[in-house]
Amino acid sequence: MIKIENLVKEFELNSSKLKAVDDVSLEVKAGEIFGIIGYSGAGKSTLLRIINQLEIQTSGKVLIDGVDISALNKKQLLQSRQKIGMIFQHFNLLWSKTILENVMLPLSFAKVDNSKAKTKALDLINLVGLSGRENSYPSELSGGQKQRVAIARALANDPKILLCDEATSALDPQTTVSILDLLKKINREFNLTIVMITHQMEVAQKICHRIAVMSDGKLCEVNTVQEIFEHPQHEVTKSFVNKTDDIEMQECLNDLKRNNPEGKLLKLLFLGKETTEPILANIVKNSVIDVNIVYSNINLTSYGSIGEMYILVTNGLDSDYREFINELVRKNVEVKELW
Repeated sequence: MIKIENLVKEFELNSSKLKAVDDVSLEVKAGEIFGIIGYSGAGKSTLLRIINQLEIQTSGKVLIDGVDISALNKKQLLQSRQKIGMIFQHFNLLWSKTILENVMLPLSFAKVDNSKAKTKALDLINLVGLSGRENSYPSELSGGQKQRVAIARALANDPKILLCDEATSALDPQTTVSILDLLKKINREFNLTIVMITHQMEVAQKICHRIAVMSDGKLCEVNTVQEIFEHPQHEVTKSFVNKTDDIEMQECLNDLKRNNPEGKLLKLLFLGKETTEPILANIVKNSVIDVNIVYSNINLTSYGSIGEMYILVTNGLDSDYREFINELVRKNVEVKELW
């Protein structure tokens, strides 16, 4: 569907050049939700905007269904963009127009008959859950409702691809979940390819099939959500998924280590059905060591649940610790000894 080859984007900065995108190559499959995650300045927004040529690359290619879109003339590019919808962090709605008029706007640009455009827009407004609000203005809507309007507008020309530029970062957590659920619904019902950028791992893990991690313009790692969580390879990826990088968590761990120099800190990873079973409790019953749960969390991903737990084990011999860890591994729990 989307193939990016050796993409480079340079900006002039005080007589020097800044590489916002540095030799990036990747492929996005038709019908998948593909996440691009990175900290501020990683180059992810620039990369996204190159896909529909809102930014023009310095070198490299972007192919959509085998067509090099950077080689298209202006008329061809405009036609190609009609099949690439885009939603933004701050909605980009026209405040002087009603919700219906905002959704109809791309259809009017495409010279669709007004009555057909109105019918299509009303269907989309219903799809995003705003039926009855078509005559409202953006100022009368909540942030989540505004983003729903933006999604409806982006779907107006029946795009094959939907680009999401930090589409949930301005929303509260509950509204974010509802918008992500809507995007998943659209992906399923229309087999729409979605490329989304975010700096929030909790957003990417909930909705994406695969994730690309960027840093300083470079691609660090590309993998499924499950593999990213189970086996992060790059340090930047690890910082997104590893709670020990959190300042408060690290301070807590440092205190534990000072007060329990003979103990061991273990990170446990439970996958799928193991997240709902009392595996640790059952093993502890038959063990002589003491277990203190330091941190526990369950992440809901597009591949299912991933449970994460940090435990401090104390008052045992090395042989006791080894048997305890081996029993966890036999129960399909991944174990990492942190100290």
